[in-house]
Amino acid sequence: MDSLTQIVLGAAVGEAVLGKKVGNKAMLYGAIAGTIPDLDTFASAFTDTITATEIHRGFTHSIVFSVLFAPVFGWLISKIERKSIATWKNWSWLMFWGFFTHPLLDAHTTWGTQLFWPLETRLAYKNIFVIDPLYTLPFLIFLILAMRQKRGTKKRRKLNNLGLIVSSIYLLLITPALKLYTFNKFTDALENQEINYRKIETKPSPLNAMLWTANVEVEDAYLIGNYSIFDTQPIQFVSYPKNHQLLGDWKDKRNINRLIAIAEGWYTISKKDGNLYFNDLRFGTLSPVADTNADFAFSYKLEEENGEIKATETKKRPSDAKKLLGQLGQRILGN
Repeated sequence: MDSLTQIVLGAAVGEAVLGKKVGNKAMLYGAIAGTIPDLDTFASAFTDTITATEIHRGFTHSIVFSVLFAPVFGWLISKIERKSIATWKNWSWLMFWGFFTHPLLDAHTTWGTQLFWPLETRLAYKNIFVIDPLYTLPFLIFLILAMRQKRGTKKRRKLNNLGLIVSSIYLLLITPALKLYTFNKFTDALENQEINYRKIETKPSPLNAMLWTANVEVEDAYLIGNYSIFDTQPIQFVSYPKNHQLLGDWKDKRNINRLIAIAEGWYTISKKDGNLYFNDLRFGTLSPVADTNADFAFSYKLEEENGEIKATETKKRPSDAKKLLGQLGQRILGN
């Protein structure tokens, strides 16, 4: 999830664990704990694109990291807060839950998280977008209200718990129910249109849980369709040819296989201006409407240097975001 959401979750967890003893400092250190796992994003400054992508949401998002580093950070905080009544054990417990709830939340996104590192299994329930105001804003409001109450009061604890409960209901009950409902709409549409498919995956579109996208694999292409719970017209699927043959001899290269593993097999190859591009289909296109010309959310330019394949992520343009938001608002309201 985005940084703000992880800060809010970490702060609320910190309050629940240690707020009665240390007040707002529990929220502060909980917020810090909630952001630390995402420091793995800085790997891109020290390594290549593929390696940085593999590292993201790996070790720092694992149970192993939470167990190993919670006591370390707990010890550091106990030295900083020498006058506090909280002990090293108390601070370590707060940091553990701050670390651990971060990947638990990330597991519900499309990217997922390698919670059981060093095992390669990645949990990705794909029932919430990485930025969802309906999850974050009510949570944030309850947190701010709790922060304004005196330490240890019943009202403070109640407000903080309400934030945790309301956000959890949205995450664990409402969005999974919407995912199941829309999944059935997609499979019914495929059946009605007599489309034979190999597999299908669904995920929410940016910033909401009302509009959903489906990736569908057929023999030589992938289909992408979208459905809003307010739709009245049949679902339309747009076809994107796999074009895997364009890789030629590169298909056996190690870095290509690493990219395929990252994309979990959901990828197409495209050619533009003489260059090959690897498109990760898990995140769909930059358009919430059916458009064969839309750019993919994650696309990598492929080049060979000294026998090794290099991948460079294509940069997003500010105009892409502006266009997406304009189309998104209209599409959510239905077709």
